[in-house]
Amino acid sequence: MSDTPASRRNPAPAASKLPGIRTGAAAHSVRSPATVTAPAAKRTQSAPARQRHFVFVLLNQFTMLSFAAAIEPLRIANRMSGQALYRWSLVSATGGEVSCSNGTRVMVDGPLCETGRDDIVIICGGIDVRTNTTPPVVNWLRKVARKGAVIGGLCTGAHTLAEAGLLENRRATIHWENRDGFLEEFTDTELTKSVFVIDGNRLTAAGGTAAIDLVLTMIADDHGKDLANSVADQLIYTTIRTDRDIQRLSIPTRIGVRHPRLSRVIERMEQSIEEPVSPADLAEEVGMSTRQLERLFRRYLNRSPKRYYMELRLARARNLLMQTELSVINVALACGFTSPSHFSKCYRAQYGTTPYRERGAHGLDDELGAEPGDEDPLGDLDDLD
Repeated sequence: MSDTPASRRNPAPAASKLPGIRTGAAAHSVRSPATVTAPAAKRTQSAPARQRHFVFVLLNQFTMLSFAAAIEPLRIANRMSGQALYRWSLVSATGGEVSCSNGTRVMVDGPLCETGRDDIVIICGGIDVRTNTTPPVVNWLRKVARKGAVIGGLCTGAHTLAEAGLLENRRATIHWENRDGFLEEFTDTELTKSVFVIDGNRLTAAGGTAAIDLVLTMIADDHGKDLANSVADQLIYTTIRTDRDIQRLSIPTRIGVRHPRLSRVIERMEQSIEEPVSPADLAEEVGMSTRQLERLFRRYLNRSPKRYYMELRLARARNLLMQTELSVINVALACGFTSPSHFSKCYRAQYGTTPYRERGAHGLDDELGAEPGDEDPLGDLDDLD
């Protein structure tokens, strides 16, 4: 499915370190007008560049956006340069077509294949990555890694790399929605909140459009910033992010309120899920009384600090229930609940089901098999602290 020749002549050595490129207005100031406006066929041709080969491994239910965000910059780089700088192959665990998360079925070039040391292997993850990280994929990745190849993961692909032991004592990133489960399962990886991370011959991108930034960085390293910026222009991508940019919007942007002390309190809450901090202590930390903090939350978020904090903790619990094999009791403890019965009551008040039923609905059995607190009536979350 490549739009470049299938031969493997002159593959380029895999880069062990890929530096960032200039962003924003500064990036555009260094572009050569010729690389932007001249048709590829009319540009002055230098000696043919060495070609790099990408192997995209499509896991079942992979995210189409992340995959497209990685492969399209390669195609455009070929077009803008007038050379076949990059080629690619699509493979799957079985060699058969793969369904992405939006239901589209994608044909691949074949099964997991023999790779060269200079190939760049990219795992394209998406929904239910635990199930779709199969033993054949893990074993194949370990074999590829022994050759010293560059290996990357897009979206939830970092989970697959970690499952294969390829992120031990490495920096990495994963989609923010999967962060909680990853942290619980892979404690030997330094997980960041960056849009992408390059750590030696390991690459990870958080999902969405983050793969654009990662691949543009690679193009800049291979062929210069002018070409990378020309590709960004073709994508109508106005600012190329670096590995220092984080995935999520700032707290003021997320909550739609620009109030410094409110933002500080919410940040503290998000950092203290396992060991919740009392509203009185939160208020004291930002130089307010508990009553003032209460009024602040009511005014801007239409809920009490206690309820907002509870919703954060329960959202974290839901992620862990759906993304990990932690027992319900351990999920409760990880989210600051010391009583399973109390956790079940709070969870049902928020989501209309118990954590045990939630876990069962996603195909993971809990060893207890009971539903403590199921007899409790629905209650106001403000009273469930």
